[in-house]
Amino acid sequence: MRRIDDSMAEGWGAPRLATRFAMQVALRVIAWICLTAGLLLAATLHAQAAEPAFRYSAPIAVQQPAAFVQLPLPPSAYGRSRQPGLHDLRVVDARGERVPFALLAPRVAEAQEVELLRDAAMYPLPRRPAAGKPWPSPVEVVVQGERISVKRSGGAAVVVGSPGWLFDLGDPKERRTDDPPPQSLRLRWSGPAEFSAPFDLETSDDLRSWRAAGSGQLMALASATGPLTQPGVALPGGVGRFVRLVWADASSAPAITGAQVIAARQRRVALDAPSELPFSASPEPVGKIALDDASKRALHFDLGGVLPLVQLELQWTSGTRVAPVRVQGRQHVDEPWREITSGVFYRLERGTSVSQSPPLVLQTSARYLRVLPDERAALLDAGATRLVVHAALASLVFAAQGQAPFALLAGAADAPPGALPANTLVPAIDDERPRFGRATLGEWTEVATVARQAEAAERQAALRPWLLWAVLLIGVAGLGFMVWRLARGRAGG
Repeated sequence: MRRIDDSMAEGWGAPRLATRFAMQVALRVIAWICLTAGLLLAATLHAQAAEPAFRYSAPIAVQQPAAFVQLPLPPSAYGRSRQPGLHDLRVVDARGERVPFALLAPRVAEAQEVELLRDAAMYPLPRRPAAGKPWPSPVEVVVQGERISVKRSGGAAVVVGSPGWLFDLGDPKERRTDDPPPQSLRLRWSGPAEFSAPFDLETSDDLRSWRAAGSGQLMALASATGPLTQPGVALPGGVGRFVRLVWADASSAPAITGAQVIAARQRRVALDAPSELPFSASPEPVGKIALDDASKRALHFDLGGVLPLVQLELQWTSGTRVAPVRVQGRQHVDEPWREITSGVFYRLERGTSVSQSPPLVLQTSARYLRVLPDERAALLDAGATRLVVHAALASLVFAAQGQAPFALLAGAADAPPGALPANTLVPAIDDERPRFGRATLGEWTEVATVARQAEAAERQAALRPWLLWAVLLIGVAGLGFMVWRLARGRAGG
């Protein structure tokens, strides 16, 4: 019985040893795979953890020194940057030490009130009438069709010490529909140097029916720093064409010599106007996406960097041109084209006058633009057609610390963001802006050693997936061979 058990143990021992050996080999293969993948990952992490190397450098020329210096960024800065948002920009001094800086986006347009001035006709009032009597008018109204004209009354005479004035604000029918209504009168006088003259106001549309329009006071005071005056007469909403100003005490009133009607118009003013950049057509580069049929009809434009675009237009130097087009854009040559906008650009010659289409307004970012004419229109002449883009380019402000001259660095894909928040760098930035110094950026130079390192890193990055796949395939093949050996050993036993 013991012999039978021993023979069975001997019969089963070989397969068990083979299985144990196969498992050991498999574990070693798995460990080798993990070690190789770990080394590749460690190399990648080490490359990322190393100090970023900047491929491009440009000198900063300071024209107006100050505690904080503003540098408008040209399109070339966007073209040299390797990260969205210009995160890889750095400012350094002559010793290579970092200089704190902040990025300033263009300020949005703000609403401003613009005064519109025009002269008002004015007539001295006759003497105050007796109580209960209407005030005689110093003017006559002549109606000719829809036009109403006003002239001095034949019986009216200039009265010394006149009790007031009649102001003609102008025929409302002669104003444009978008003209704002009158808001006030600004009076001029010849003397005296000091006075205080209260008054009452009335307004009328036809010189017959009058309504109260409030009261006010003109004033002039002499001071060591110059005269202090209050020449404004506020007008009520819905004021009529005629305004009658009556002095409370004519003896204290100034000698009025002129009046202006003041209206205020709201308009949006760009605090930081976009940069106007012209571009000529260039061949469309071939990337991973093959050229399509539209490329044969389109004009291609390379902006040199991913720019924030707010307007674009097509321009021609001569002739009458009409071009209905679609505009497409992309940020990289390996991206598909996306629709941005469409419209009709034109240049029309009419004798000696030329009219051009207004720019198309948009809000996007792109480096490459493609202009496709409508299939029913003529092809665009690449030599005669120019693209003009309006880009909201950022500026950079840095603290003038360290040793001059300063330089701007760019072109590090793995660099962390280097800009400080603007309010952190510049205390009370709105108050400090008028005191900013000014600087311009010089020509870019490429650091040869960094360029070689970047090219080598790109090659390694391209090979790294293949190395990982090779490691995995070798490991799978090794495991498969072990399984095959184990299955064969069992079949042989």
